[in-house]
Amino acid sequence: MTTTVEQEELNVAPSPRSGRAPLVVALGFAALFLVGCWAAWFLTIDDAFITFRYSANMADGHGPVWNVGEDPIEGFTNFLWMLWHVPFALVGVPLETVAKVTSVVLGIGIVVMLVRSGYRGAGVLGALVAGGALVLFVPSYFHVTAGLETIAFAAVVLRAAIVGVNLVQGRPVRAWEPPVLLLLAGMIRPEGVLATIPAFLVWAWLGRKSGRTWALVAGVAVVGGAYFGWRWTYFGHLFPNTFYVKFGNLDSGSAWLEATVWLVAPLLVLTAFLLFRKASRGAGLVLCSVVLLTGMTYAVSGPTMDYLHRFAFHAFPVLCLGAGLAMAHLGSRWLAAPLGAVAVGWVAVTGAGSTDLPVIANYGPDLQRAHVAIGKGLANAGVPEAARSLAVSDAGAIPYYSGWKSIDYIGLNDEAIAHGANPTDVVKAARPTVIVVTARDRGATPGWAYGLVVPDAARDYQLVADVQMREGYYQEVFALPEHALRIRAAVTASVDEAQRRNDPGRYEDTIDRWLDRLRAQLPGG
Repeated sequence: MTTTVEQEELNVAPSPRSGRAPLVVALGFAALFLVGCWAAWFLTIDDAFITFRYSANMADGHGPVWNVGEDPIEGFTNFLWMLWHVPFALVGVPLETVAKVTSVVLGIGIVVMLVRSGYRGAGVLGALVAGGALVLFVPSYFHVTAGLETIAFAAVVLRAAIVGVNLVQGRPVRAWEPPVLLLLAGMIRPEGVLATIPAFLVWAWLGRKSGRTWALVAGVAVVGGAYFGWRWTYFGHLFPNTFYVKFGNLDSGSAWLEATVWLVAPLLVLTAFLLFRKASRGAGLVLCSVVLLTGMTYAVSGPTMDYLHRFAFHAFPVLCLGAGLAMAHLGSRWLAAPLGAVAVGWVAVTGAGSTDLPVIANYGPDLQRAHVAIGKGLANAGVPEAARSLAVSDAGAIPYYSGWKSIDYIGLNDEAIAHGANPTDVVKAARPTVIVVTARDRGATPGWAYGLVVPDAARDYQLVADVQMREGYYQEVFALPEHALRIRAAVTASVDEAQRRNDPGRYEDTIDRWLDRLRAQLPGG
């Protein structure tokens, strides 16, 4: 029986009994993964509703637009994820559910890929380290249920990394897979091209003498070029609208990089260790290149809404795989096992100790009783169609559930503001029926919010609702006087009902509130 170099180094050559080991490990981790998803199921992040709004408008025949009847704005960075939800919107399936179920399936796929590749490269220990680092990392589950493309993107990046490792180690791969993964990643997120280019380049180089390779390269160029040309023509800008709002904050990017390195330090060290052994150098080059190119974008852009290390998670499974493969190159099982345990334990502790975990753990019910309730209240307010307009900073659930024409005065979904227009001038010129402002205390209207000079923009508006989301976070709803009474009545009724159904009377950001909610869901709880 032949064995891999890695198995020879660890003396873990497969035996007849070991054939079931990866299946047992994968099933165990998959079961734990599903429990974690259940514990985080209530979460949908507000930004996910931005994508859902574009999907719903496209399903209604208006194309991927923020406001129906206006020039298209690319206020999302996840085109393929947005497109995935369109057919479900057509048949009326709740898009939150679609996003969560899709991410659960892909998340289990990530677990299986890690266990399988870890086992193939370093036996049972490699499978335990690669899969264990993912399933014991608490943020994994909140990224699954948040509603964004995080898990889908991470799955494609991981698969591309595995394909790249297989190529440099001489294993057969499907000829179409590297180019397809490049296209998928680039259409899920723009930086996906960078994240998957190492595997693509290795594949192209190894197959450079094959006509089929060049035919596939030409196909990628045609399809990718057509997509890029269409979105540039349709939206009118080279990059998504969010790029012009967020990119270039080097100080924030530096802080992100420092926090990320600390979060995954042992995984990073073990992955880099692959570079120092001849047998693993090719795999190490692929994995380190994927991690470097994936993280480079965020290091120079200072990502916002980086809750629970969301952007670091894009390459997190690749680091889990690197740590698993390193188990075969540490000399002996007696050294590899404790180092693997340290790496897995480290990310389990740093993940569970994330400073924003208490906020995110309670974010789902908090969003339901504030933003979702406000959006539903506005939808039911009986305001004439022509007057259904609002300005908002949290441009997710409120615009989505209200269906109203919306000004996002942060600028993510507003071309003028993204390119330098003054938010106050934009809001005053539009004179929306409703302005929603984030405040830190009840009744304490801020003088300035995300570039909006509130006293100026809402000078002759009436405060009709002051909705608490959590401690130190309120949504103040201002309305034009002629519509104030009906908006106050509708929003108040919606909010009161939502407040009764979602952690009534509890607004503290604590893990205990999350655990109490989970206990209440258990039989006899």
